[in-house]
This record gives sequence, C-alpha cells and structure tokens, in this order.
Amino acid sequence: MLKILLTNDDGIYAPGLLAAANALSEVGQLYIVAPSQEQSGVGSSLTLHDAIVATPVSTEKLIGTDKILEHQITAISVQGTPADSCILALEKFVDSIDLVVSGINRGSNVGADIMVSGTVGAALQGFLRGIPTVAISVASVQNPRFEVAAAFLQVISEIFCDKNVPESIFLNVNVPSVTLEDISGIQITRLGGRSYGESVREEGVSDAMKYRISRNRPIAGDNPEGTDIWAIKNNRISITPLHVNLTNYDHFSRLDDIFSNAFHGLKVKYGQ
Repeated sequence: MLKILLTNDDGIYAPGLLAAANALSEVGQLYIVAPSQEQSGVGSSLTLHDAIVATPVSTEKLIGTDKILEHQITAISVQGTPADSCILALEKFVDSIDLVVSGINRGSNVGADIMVSGTVGAALQGFLRGIPTVAISVASVQNPRFEVAAAFLQVISEIFCDKNVPESIFLNVNVPSVTLEDISGIQITRLGGRSYGESVREEGVSDAMKYRISRNRPIAGDNPEGTDIWAIKNNRISITPLHVNLTNYDHFSRLDDIFSNAFHGLKVKYGQ
C-alpha cells in the first residue's frame, strides 16, 4: 500500500485539496500536511526566522462524515509556506513516504510560471529527498473542475504503486478544466514560456507607498506544439518531467572567454 503525502499552496481547506484527498484516500494511506491559508506565488520560500505552528485537523472537516475510510487519514494545518509544510511532514511527522502529491491547484502551473509556484515549490521538497513527486493543477482559476484531475491522481498512484516509472521523478501535471469527454488526450511536454505577466497597482496615498502586484496580464508568447501551454490550450493533459538543474550550457564557452579576460584585466589593474 502506498503511503502518500498530500500538500498544496491554496490552503488545507481548498476545494482542490479536498478533491485530491477524497481520491487518494481510496488508493493508499494518506497524510495531509498543508498551509493553514492560501500561499499562492510563494515559490520555494521557507520560514527560517520564526517558529512554525502546526495544528492537527479533523478529517471530517476535510472529506465529510459520510465517507467510509479504509485507512485512517492524518491531517495537519501548518502556519507556514507550502515548502515548510512538506519539509515538516517528511522530516518530522511521517516516515517512509512513497509518493508526494502537491495540489490540486486552482489555476495552471505551466511554462516559466512554475518558478514562483507554491504548488511546485512544495513538490520540489519531496523530489530533493529522492521521493517520487507530482505537482498537479487545473487550468482554470474562475471555474475550476477538479473531478478529472482527482480521477487522474488515482491513475498516477496506481502507476507509481506498480513501479512503472523511474524512482526519482518529478512530474508537473496540468489538467484542462473540462469534462473527461472533452479531454483530447495526454501529452508528455516541455515547459513553455511565460503565460502571465505582473501588473502593479498603487493603493492609497500616504507617507508610505503601497502597491499591489497581480499576475493577471496574459502574455501571448510563442508556445508551439510540444509545450505544456500548447497542450492545455488544446484540451490535453500535460505531463512535464522536471529536474532542478537550471544551468544554461549554451553560453559556457563565450562566458568563459569574457570572464577569463575580465579576470586578467583585474589582476593587471589591481595586482601587486
């Protein structure tokens, strides 16, 4: 039986997490450790300078009283970031997790946007500890439909249970917010470009300047077939394998020349 850790960045009472909890509770031993409130956009940030409060939560509040559970669920609310939640779970609360799931997020996490995603940031902590990890999102903020993503999580769990994927794998899954009948397929994808840009609005007039940043400005970039953004726009479930190596190898030789010359000039100018 799989031991599954479920977390998110929308908060422990978010509808997407509840949908995931209901689905995953049927396929394994489920542990829920998630932020007490919404933490969207915090990326991989950690709480390093304050104590983190963690509080047990009644599972009845999460999945209701009418569902008969085959396995007991442990649920803990964390007053911290998504990454905090995952770290506490894996380092303190639970032993030997087989699968980490982060989501189901309200709104897609695609392209370069994953760099600031709390959903992906939480999942990353599982991957860094060598645990198979899935970040999963539904591609709608206003009218998210979680049922297909929740059902697909059961499929993913069975695949991991059968050990049909590499042991150390990090999948970023995005599901169109449509019915199963309207899903046109599944596609293994690469990351696209940016899908949304930031808008800055000034709020109020006082001695201190106040601004609000929103990510609500669509960017019409070049996202060809094969990218996660293209897949979602064409009603396909996007599965992107991720890793943590952000090194850009394309410019190694050129940068080596530039900075070697710069260092030589530095020694000539300031050397003894």
